Order: sequence, then structure tokens, then C-alpha cells
Amino acid sequence: MHDSPLAHLTLRGAHLVGSVNLPTARDTLRTVAARLGVHARRIPDGEVGERFHWILFQGARFEAVEGLSRVGDEPVVVAGFDVRPHVLDGSVPADGLRFGPLGYADAALASYADFAALRAEGAIAPGTRFQVGIPSPLAAVTTFVAPGDRAAVYPAYEAAVLRELDEILAAVPAADLAIQVELATDFAFVEGANLGGGAARAWFDRDAGGDEDVVLGCAQRAARVAAHVPEAVELGFHLCYGDVAEKHFVEPADTGHLVAMANALVAALPRPITWVHLPVPIDRDDVAYVAPLGDLALDPATELYLGVLHHEDGVEGATRRLAAAAQVLGERTVGVATECGFGRGPSERTAALLDLHVAVLERAA
Repeated sequence: MHDSPLAHLTLRGAHLVGSVNLPTARDTLRTVAARLGVHARRIPDGEVGERFHWILFQGARFEAVEGLSRVGDEPVVVAGFDVRPHVLDGSVPADGLRFGPLGYADAALASYADFAALRAEGAIAPGTRFQVGIPSPLAAVTTFVAPGDRAAVYPAYEAAVLRELDEILAAVPAADLAIQVELATDFAFVEGANLGGGAARAWFDRDAGGDEDVVLGCAQRAARVAAHVPEAVELGFHLCYGDVAEKHFVEPADTGHLVAMANALVAALPRPITWVHLPVPIDRDDVAYVAPLGDLALDPATELYLGVLHHEDGVEGATRRLAAAAQVLGERTVGVATECGFGRGPSERTAALLDLHVAVLERAA
């Protein structure tokens, strides 16, 4: 394609962020393998069941911790989940808090059994990895702990996340596994977005009385989770501006903060990063949005996935957004993705979105 605006950009690979609107993990694994084929190096289980709304199911895990109590007498229900925050109630010191199972390991082990069975049947190609998403601990702590107690509760929840990760690492062979650490609430702090109740501020943010740069503080906390992943296991990051009712909590001015976070993660980690995924809003097919990508400090071996796929404008829209990126990224290989997961979109959209990944890749071939 000599005259193509993508002539100097190599497109390779499709990445699924995590949530996919299909009934079961087995349905997701089988359908993705069939529709994306060799384009998908790794497949998630679709985040089915209680995980359908990302971290909202974690509220019940906070509620079960001795020493934490819900604020308010009446449930505040969002998508079927009580999202009232918790406070330290004084019955247990903060350093004595102990979370039980969070549900991530149980889900991963059940879905991996489906993955292994489908691979044995030949439905999943050899070499494909099973992808497990682990949200940054900041997300659940921010959602389910009142601001004044977040710093005190965070270490106990982070320890619980690491126990979940250890259980997954012990059960799934390293050669089969890919872990994705997901940063979304982190960007609400970076942007000072209003999530209800004023600008979001992290307790460690220098601008809110803390002693850390907010980007570095978020990156270093996410890196503590990511550093737990051994090098034989693939490691990726999903950088996100939220996806409530298919809208970001704030529209990024450009990719500057995404690039700053990616570079901070590179600097904070003692191990290679396998992939990074970041969003491209539907109305941003301009070079100004992607210009900061020129400052990415990723290793050339790190896969870069751009969330250029939107159901509203299909192949043509994705091509425009990729053409803008091509002007900045030059010879770099790039993969395609949607901005976020699509498990909460209409189910009739699922097959078409999966096929859109292939259509964009094949058009540029």
C-alpha cells in the first residue's frame, strides 16, 4: 500500500483490554480465538460474572473486613453494587486489617481450566497466552474507602492483591500466562477529575499536601504490583480514562499524561514490559493528540496498542486515527484495540467489534 497514509506504520496484533459481552469465560475464549485467530497473542476471559463492572464487586470484600464499616445506613447502588465507602471503625488497627480472597484468583483459575481444555481441543492456537487483568489497588481503595482513611487502608488491600497474584502465578504455568495491570482511577488523580464531590486528589499528591509527584506516585504503586510478576510471565499495562456509560471521566487533552505514566512505569520496573495499551478518543484523529507519543521511552520490543477502534465509525475512523499516529511513530510496529473493554456494551455489538480488529489489520496489510 504505497499511497496509504499508513505506509510507514507496521500494524500487527489485536489486543483485548478485558471485558467482552459474552455469557461465559468459555464462550469468550472460544469466540475470540475463532474470530481473531493469529492476530490475538493473548486472550482474556471476558471478565464475566461479578467482574462485569470492573472493580465494583470489590465492595463486598471491603465490607467483610473486620475493622472497616460502611458509611451511611442505606445502600448506594450502582449497577447492582453497593458503592458506599468504608472507614476505619477503631475495632482493629490499620496495620491489623486483613482482607479475605478478592475473587481474582478464583476467577482466573476457573477460566484457565477452560482455556487449557479449549487449547487441547485445538480451538485455541498453541502459543496463545491466557490474559488476566489486575486493577491497580488505587482503584478499589479510592472507590470503597473514605478519603481520610485511604492511606491507612491501602497497604492491607495491596497485600491482598499480591496474594491473589501469587495464587494465580502458582496455578497457571508461566509460559501460558499474561498479566495486565490496569490504571484508570490513577488518571482521575492525574487529571484532578471530578468523580463526584470535587477534584480527585490522591493522599500522596504534592498538590494535595502529600510529598510525591502524582504521576510518579501512581506509577510506583502500580509497579509494586507489576514487579511481582516474574519475567517468564508476560506483563502489560492498560492505561485508561474510564468507561462509564461509554464516556471518559475527562477527555484527555492529548497523550501527554499517558506517555508520562508509561515512561514512569518503565523507570520504576526492574523487568521488561511486554505491552502497553492506551486510548484514542473517537474525535481525535489529529496529530496534536498523538504528538506526545514521540517521547515514549518504551523498549522497541514492547508492543504498543492504540485504542483506535470505535463501533461508530469502524474501519474508516480507525484508519484516520492510525494515520495521525503514523506521522509521529514512523517505523514503529503498532497493534489495534478498542479504547476500553466492551463487556458493558450491547451484546449484539460484540461480534462486530471483534471483526473490526481483523478488518483494520487486514486493510493495512
